[in-house]
Amino acid sequence: MSRIFLLAVFALPLPAAEPVRAVVVTGGHDHEPSFYSVFDDPRIAANVVPHPNAFRSDLTKQYDVLVLYDMMLDLGDDKRRANLRAFVEAGKGVVVLHHAIGNNTNWTWWTDEVVGGRYRFKPEGDIPASSFKHDETVKVSIVKKHPVTAGLDDFIIHDETYRGMWISPRAETLLRTDNPSSDGPIAWLGLHPKARVVYVQLGHDHHAHRHPSFKRLIGNAIVWAGSQ
Repeated sequence: MSRIFLLAVFALPLPAAEPVRAVVVTGGHDHEPSFYSVFDDPRIAANVVPHPNAFRSDLTKQYDVLVLYDMMLDLGDDKRRANLRAFVEAGKGVVVLHHAIGNNTNWTWWTDEVVGGRYRFKPEGDIPASSFKHDETVKVSIVKKHPVTAGLDDFIIHDETYRGMWISPRAETLLRTDNPSSDGPIAWLGLHPKARVVYVQLGHDHHAHRHPSFKRLIGNAIVWAGSQ
């Protein structure tokens, strides 16, 4: 009598991917503590560094992605600008959120070659200053299928809107709204050839911070930008 031996092969689970290392920069604009609930995501390991400590040193070895929720019209010195530029030129990720579109508005490299947009704090010739409006009902439409919008359907959110910003015609729109107090594009991909850059206009207060679609959107943006 022959004997047949059965060999059981068990599929071992793959090791979990390392979380994306994010440095979150705040300062220059008030915000609600609910903002930090966005980082309750196992895909992300976040460290908050408020101004004036942000950009005092080179961040390229410590972090994969820079998340900006600050508003600094000027970083203040050449060293900080050089450290920010080195991070971008190293091909790292950058996620610019809400009022951080007001950062570095006089630095054309940043506005025109990295973010692809800026908030106008004052009129520019015949073009009026940008405006904002609180407590708006914003219908958000997904314009482009992309890792940043993965798992999202069109949604409605209660948030602040901006209108009259400069948005580069080269910026690739991800999300759009038809709310008349908004410019239309409310999330887009930035322009830098090495770095993955995303801007998301949403995110004023707890109504946005705790919205499941917002949390998914920002988590996706951070993971995509920081996973090169």
